[in-house]
Amino acid sequence: MSRPPNASRQTYLLLAALLEHSRTWRHGYELAKETGLKSGTLYPLLMRLSDRGLLDARWQNSDLAGKPPRHMYRLTAGGLALAREQRASAGDGGLFAKRLKVSP
Repeated sequence: MSRPPNASRQTYLLLAALLEHSRTWRHGYELAKETGLKSGTLYPLLMRLSDRGLLDARWQNSDLAGKPPRHMYRLTAGGLALAREQRASAGDGGLFAKRLKVSP
């Protein structure tokens, strides 16, 4: 079993954003805008979470000629469980709860 991802602020923000639309495939650019994370932080996090089996990743081809395919991400069952666990543990008004607008 792989070790859980570190509990950095950036990881919490990313998991919270993915949990909000857990069944939807999300583009990295969309996640960057939503979380405020810079690409140098976001994409390594996405790769680590994917490598640990917490995210599914796939390529989406563009409908427009000349546009490159884009990576899309969503939580796996294990990632969804971890994100929900993190949200529950932040029920005391912590960062995760604030990100999701959850009342303590």
